[in-house]
Amino acid sequence: MMIKNALKVGAAVVVLGLASGCASTEGIDSVRATAEAAARDAAAAKSAAEAARAAADSASRAAASAQSTADRALSAANAAQSCCDANRDRLERMFQKSMSK
Repeated sequence: MMIKNALKVGAAVVVLGLASGCASTEGIDSVRATAEAAARDAAAAKSAAEAARAAADSASRAAASAQSTADRALSAANAAQSCCDANRDRLERMFQKSMSK
């Protein structure tokens, strides 16, 4: 979006410069400098957007890895809870047997 705006501004400056009938090279040089500055700004904006996209991709991969680790931890916790519940039930039955004798 910023690239398009910079290019539009640069093109508008060139068109206005030519339409005004610049007779000297100073006017043309000024228009050229403005257009070149707009092109540099557009290139910088594109580079920043690409860097932001790369950072977002990296963050997404890190989040996916963290989710996977959390899923494995939840599975291990559930397995441990099942084991704990089974041991409690077994001890409860043993206690009930010993009390009934």
